[in-house]
Amino acid sequence: MSYDELKELKTEFAMRLYQQVSEAENRTNLVVSPASVAVSLELLQFGAQGNTLMELQDALGYNIHDQSVQDFLHTVYEGMTNSSQGTMVQLACSFFMDTSVQLSPIFAGRAVRWANSSLQQTNFTDPNRTTVQIREWITGNLGDGNVHGVPLENTGSALSQVTLVSTMYFKSTWQKKFSFMDTQMLSFITAEGSTLKVPTMHHTDEVNYGQFQTASLEGFSMVELPYLGEKLSMFLVLPSHKRTSLSQIESHLSAKTITLWANSLRRTKMDIFLPRFSIQSLFDLKTVFSALGIRDAFDPIAANFKGISEQDSLYISEAIHKAEIEITEDGTKASGATAMVLLKRSRTPVFKADRPFTFFLRQANTVPATDKIAEHV
Repeated sequence: MSYDELKELKTEFAMRLYQQVSEAENRTNLVVSPASVAVSLELLQFGAQGNTLMELQDALGYNIHDQSVQDFLHTVYEGMTNSSQGTMVQLACSFFMDTSVQLSPIFAGRAVRWANSSLQQTNFTDPNRTTVQIREWITGNLGDGNVHGVPLENTGSALSQVTLVSTMYFKSTWQKKFSFMDTQMLSFITAEGSTLKVPTMHHTDEVNYGQFQTASLEGFSMVELPYLGEKLSMFLVLPSHKRTSLSQIESHLSAKTITLWANSLRRTKMDIFLPRFSIQSLFDLKTVFSALGIRDAFDPIAANFKGISEQDSLYISEAIHKAEIEITEDGTKASGATAMVLLKRSRTPVFKADRPFTFFLRQANTVPATDKIAEHV
């Protein structure tokens, strides 16, 4: 399988995951890390057999046992996790296994070497301790203590043996920072039509920009904002008209359309207005996985994880995902007084994110769009 084919498969998985999460969660603001979720499904493939393996392979579009796939993914994950020039991408995945599970040494060896994965032993018959242990792991990987609401209702069940947890944390610095002095409170129109005042960043810069139409003739614009080092960029997709809903544009998202749009952008000097925002999402992935065709893994009878352990009864009882992103003037976490500044009128084209928009992170030269896709309203 060629690298180009794998890039497209990774992006297609990102699109399908985002669309399923979006439908299942029905939230106003959402961030999800397809790359982090994929790591956990890749790790499951190492231990799955039979139809359980086939479902995981069909959902991702590739088989982790293929050496060319492993070589490609190692390159991707190394490029992602190299924290350089003010960029930090932290993907992590952990299997919480009951202490009664006798792990296969081969699987254990693969797990600890695969893209910041880990195996944690816990006692599922002590639900309170297990919940604390999982929350501590999430906190340790995201660097914050805000893990309330983790959906761990069934973790304490005597039948639980494996809980799958994946996390993503992203922090970076813009190649060209927004000035704190240019941030002001401007109107943002929500999907429901109400108007809010939100801190809105502004700068004028030469950026990659394009205006497009979907097959249904809905207009939208796309702009690329690179991070320091230019290994990662944020792409923003905004409907051209306030009467066009974001979902109308998102229904056309695919690996091919995103690559086509991103490659069609042209350097343009323009005014950019972008809300300062922070999104944290935490959800149970079982419903989403089921919609993607992953069902046997959660079925106590049908699950086949003989590659993890010879025990017949092994299945996944929970799948939890947490992702965080924060967008500020300099790109990193920051705080400071906000000054009100009246901006000069100009004939420069304007990209003004004052209504619902989608953003995704793209890793240059490796994966067109797998890191995070989110909706901000």
